[in-house]
Amino acid sequence: MPGGDRVLIAVLLAFGVALAAPVIVRVAGDRSGWVLALLPAGITAYLLSHGSRVAAGESIVERVAWVSALDIHLSMRLDGLSLVFALMIAGIGTAIVIYAGGYLRGDRQLPRFYLLLLAFMAAMLGVVLSDNLISLFVFWELTSITSYFLVGYKHEDETSRKSALQALLVTAGGGLAMLAGFLILGLVGGTFEISELLSDPEAIRGHEAYLAILLLVGLGALTKSAQWPFHFWLPNAMAAPTPVSAYLHSATMVKAGVYLLARLSPALGGTPAWFWLLTLAGAATMLAAGSLALLQRDSKRLLAYSTLIALGTLVMLIGVGTPGAISAMIVFLVGHALYKAPLFMVAGSVDHEAGSRDVTALRGLGRVMPITWITALVAGLSAGGLPPLFGFVAKELAYEGLFENPLLLGALIAASAVMVLIVYLVAWRPFAGREIHAPSAPHEAPLSMWLGPALLAAGGAVLGFAPWLIGDSLMVPAAAAVLGELHPFRLYLWHGFTLALGLSAVTVALGVVLVWRWRPVHDALRSRTLGWTFGPVGGYDALMAGLVRFAAWQTRVLQSDDLRHHMTIILGFTVALTGLTATFRGELAFDLRHEAGYFYEYIVLVLVGAAAISALRAHSRLVAITSLGVAGFGIAIVFVFFAAPDLAITQFLVETLIVIIVALVLIRLPRGSLRETSNGSVRAIAGTIAVAGGALFTVLTLAVTALPFDASLTTFFEAESYPAAQGRNIVNVILVDFRAIDTLGEITVLAVAASGAYALLRRSFGRRRDDVDTEDRSDRVHVERGGGA
Repeated sequence: MPGGDRVLIAVLLAFGVALAAPVIVRVAGDRSGWVLALLPAGITAYLLSHGSRVAAGESIVERVAWVSALDIHLSMRLDGLSLVFALMIAGIGTAIVIYAGGYLRGDRQLPRFYLLLLAFMAAMLGVVLSDNLISLFVFWELTSITSYFLVGYKHEDETSRKSALQALLVTAGGGLAMLAGFLILGLVGGTFEISELLSDPEAIRGHEAYLAILLLVGLGALTKSAQWPFHFWLPNAMAAPTPVSAYLHSATMVKAGVYLLARLSPALGGTPAWFWLLTLAGAATMLAAGSLALLQRDSKRLLAYSTLIALGTLVMLIGVGTPGAISAMIVFLVGHALYKAPLFMVAGSVDHEAGSRDVTALRGLGRVMPITWITALVAGLSAGGLPPLFGFVAKELAYEGLFENPLLLGALIAASAVMVLIVYLVAWRPFAGREIHAPSAPHEAPLSMWLGPALLAAGGAVLGFAPWLIGDSLMVPAAAAVLGELHPFRLYLWHGFTLALGLSAVTVALGVVLVWRWRPVHDALRSRTLGWTFGPVGGYDALMAGLVRFAAWQTRVLQSDDLRHHMTIILGFTVALTGLTATFRGELAFDLRHEAGYFYEYIVLVLVGAAAISALRAHSRLVAITSLGVAGFGIAIVFVFFAAPDLAITQFLVETLIVIIVALVLIRLPRGSLRETSNGSVRAIAGTIAVAGGALFTVLTLAVTALPFDASLTTFFEAESYPAAQGRNIVNVILVDFRAIDTLGEITVLAVAASGAYALLRRSFGRRRDDVDTEDRSDRVHVERGGGA
């Protein structure tokens, strides 16, 4: 690891600035967006400083041991593919951070927003730079968690909360499947390091677990990138503030699945299963999104469906996997980022300044928002694949990459025609016209809200005229990282009169027809589908409703308000499942022959038995709890017999406290006999479970003691307690060092339980005091009125 390469530090610095963001916002005030934008801008500059090395074919690798025993490291790898993604995350992030400062100006929750946004940015950088499957998964899940809070930023709005939860459940569910795939992949490949796995792809593709790996990892990637049938969460996530939509749902989070597929393509790609899984998912997503876009009139939802079209295109191209398709995928990826983020921000500016996102309710805004309109036109022409913008270059390459697959090419042409319609609805219709129509008096957005989108749109225009600026330096190395070998290609604006150019003309012509017939088609479709819940969306709703019904049922059956019922269920299932498992596994063999004990051991045995019988026959609660305490003291004496004084002391203290505390509680309970609180059937069930449990654990104890004694753990702890933990008491060292996390969890559970008990007791006693005060006031009023004379 060369001393100047500090990729991991850049990621950790981003997390650090995210934690400090609330303080920075309070100090910098309205300038906080500009100040915080220095972070992604600095990261962008740092990444560009390594561009020449990456272009030369070098991969910058950095590894820091994390859990080395499990081959888990914080490994970072900067190559052509990760550089392109990281530049999109940091570069577009710079514009978004500045934009958010103007869009959310005066928002009381702005400190929290910037904390979440920058934490998400750091997590995304971690995803695309990680060279270890487990660390990649950790960053992956961090993006899901932070995006949940960002989508649900307007948490007082029910729609925002539901959309955030939906996005989290879909993407996190896919993430769990992906984790299983990662674990299998790591076992098959013998390592979790991605670069090492990619060095021997045949060992993975030829393994019997390949299909399981592909389906599990593919599920994680397809849910993250909102591929059909998981596409529905992305349009619903438009409930988020526009800076979130422009960042997460155009250039970053939804591209994480695309990145993962591209990164693992050398190891998992090149098989029929890979081809069919990705091409079918991508084509279905494009066609479904194009169809559903015809129903929309909200500019952000229109852009969300256009994002689905682009994501489907990227996944489909990765599935095809030829050098031409992969090269087109990389170029299309960058082109999409350069036009989609500006279009989202334009939609947000229109909503912010004109008070609506309904494209049918807005006209003539270009007269008062000229800069925003010019930005929308430039970005929109690129999105529509029209020259001389970079989007045109990307679309031409995509068409060329699919020449060998005419059905997929036809699907892309149809979806691209819908893109032309979306561009008209978002970038032309609201702005054109002589008369201004808007819910509120519109005006040009402030500098912070138009500078970022204008620069990104201008970048698409510059690269349209001069695509060679990033061809050999960024696009070729990125494609080589996906293909596993170098395949040079050139980027040109003009290729001559080619088949791809003819298909582009056909696409535009189809788009013009859609523009011409949009309103009647849109109205007819909306009237027929209004209120419908069908397809994957209906399946998700049905699943969630069924889950709620099942939860209500099992709560009624298993979690009633009766504590005795709780204990019966818990202990009954514990005894039954443990007994069945031990029986079927044949692990209950034991020998009843044991050496005779000392007489005092029998005395303690009789004492414990008598205490247990006393507890069973007691009519008084106090007698019953005291008898149980005596039984516990007897067990503590047994610990003394077997040279465990520390356990004995702990048992004495626990039994003493239980008896005292329970006795104090019993004083406040209504007087009555234990027999009055239970009937014969309840006592029979409880007795059965108690006898079965006692017999089971007696048999288990005998079976365990009959096994040969394994002293390996004893030897280990004796040898390591002092050198590793500087402790001579082995039990203490086990609790606070070797099992520190476990002990911390137990302490946390106890603290939470104690807090809950304290809150309940305080509430109960508070009510009782209120009742007493009410009675006192009533008595005083009665006396004052002469009622007590």
